[in-house]
Amino acid sequence: MAMKRVVAFLTAVAAAAAIPVVSGVAGTSAVANADPCPSLYVVAIPGTWETSTKDNVRPTPGLLSAVTNGLPSSIRTDYVTYAATAFPWESEVYGRSKAQAVSNAKGMLSSMSQQCPDTKLSIIGYSQGADAAGDLAAEIGTGLGVVPADKIAAVGLVSDPRRSPTDALVGPAVAGSGAGGPRIGGFGWVSQNTRTFCAYGDLYCSTPKEDFVTRLAGFLAQTSDPTPTLFGRYQQEALAIWNDILAVGGVPALMAQLDEQSNEKRIDELEQFYKSQAHQDYTSYAVDGSGTPATTWLRNWLRDIA
Repeated sequence: MAMKRVVAFLTAVAAAAAIPVVSGVAGTSAVANADPCPSLYVVAIPGTWETSTKDNVRPTPGLLSAVTNGLPSSIRTDYVTYAATAFPWESEVYGRSKAQAVSNAKGMLSSMSQQCPDTKLSIIGYSQGADAAGDLAAEIGTGLGVVPADKIAAVGLVSDPRRSPTDALVGPAVAGSGAGGPRIGGFGWVSQNTRTFCAYGDLYCSTPKEDFVTRLAGFLAQTSDPTPTLFGRYQQEALAIWNDILAVGGVPALMAQLDEQSNEKRIDELEQFYKSQAHQDYTSYAVDGSGTPATTWLRNWLRDIA
């Protein structure tokens, strides 16, 4: 029974681990803007369960509304609609849901770039949306994206399940990396314009390096809808986890994290994590000496860039 409980919790951790011509995309302007070519165009990707493609579910901006509400009229914001699901019994598994978000966001950026070549572009995301936004930014930054890297003026990732310790973190230092593992190769040419936010105690973006069970669960979520062209990257990510396991004793060290006592401890820790609301606390989580919340800092940054 304990094993079933811990598997359920780990799956949830890993799950965070949310313009026309693109099906399944709803453009929702955060501010009224009569100018068809804004100075800055923001593509915002909500987190898990914050949006949907189902007819009976009304998509909402979710936590990112605290970022986009109140931006000046020179900035246009459109929200990506995607499945935003995490589990096999929902409409899509996590990997397929995230891929849908990436694909839809690509279409929005491409369309705006073609219509308004002088408009600067930005991508922001929260939770699963940050996972998708970060993957898209990494594609563009390494020369594989739908727009040139120099078009991306800002990337804001709130609770990114693929946060790397080397990413530009705004706020106090946190342990480890995202539950899904860091992106191989990072953000390339958009690194200097990328900022990440991770609250202390948020396991989605701050999984301890030695927590191999959660890291493996995150890896399985990331590869739940594998893309054949990415198999090389999957191998690199799996090897990184395996090398870390070997460094502390190999399989026996991993099995020690799966015994009854460890499972019970993990269940208690995860229960405390969900009760803490650390993953939802970014509208009040201070990231500088003035006490500015993460969402406010990101809104001010986008405003200044525009």
